Amino acid sequence: MLSLSGLSVALVLALVPGAAEGLKEGECEVCVAFLGKFYESLKASGTNFNSAAIEKELLRSCKDSKGKENRFCYYIGATTDAATKIINEVSKPLSYHVPVEKICEKLKKKDSQICELRYDKQLDLTTVDLKKLKVKDLKKILEEWGESCKGCAEKSDFIRKITELMPQYAPAAAKARTDL
Repeated sequence: MLSLSGLSVALVLALVPGAAEGLKEGECEVCVAFLGKFYESLKASGTNFNSAAIEKELLRSCKDSKGKENRFCYYIGATTDAATKIINEVSKPLSYHVPVEKICEKLKKKDSQICELRYDKQLDLTTVDLKKLKVKDLKKILEEWGESCKGCAEKSDFIRKITELMPQYAPAAAKARTDL
C-alpha cells in the first residue's frame, strides 16, 4: 500500500507542470525577436551551422544592433564592452536548430535581465499629433531614423525636422498626414 501511494505521488508530480515551464506571452520579447531574425538571416545566407560560425555571425550582427537589441547583445556578451560572455549558450543550441523560444528560456535562467527587455511602443506617425508629444519622444523618433536635430532649441524645431524627414523615413505616414 505504501509503495502504491509513493508511486501515485511521483506520478502526480510528473504530470503537474513546473512553475518555470515555457515562456509566457510577450516574455523575452527582445530575445525571441532578435534571435528569430538572426536565425532566419543565418538560413538565408547559407551559413554553416556550427557553433564557431554562428558565434562569429552573432558578433557581427550585434555590432550593427541598436537600442534594446544592443542591450540584449551586451547581456549575452556579444559586444566589446560586455563583462560576461554567454554567447555559447546561444550559438551551440542554434547549431542544433533549437527553437529560439527554448534558447531564450535557458538564457532567462542564466540572467533574468535578458527577459526583462521590452521594445518601446511604436508611435503611429499617421495619426499622432506631433504637437502633443514630449520633446523626448520627438528626439526618439529622430534617433530611430538615425538623424539628429542640430541647432534645435524648441519643440517646434523638432516638429519641423520630423515633418521634413518624414517622406524619406515614413512615406506612408507622410502621405496619410493632412495636418502638416
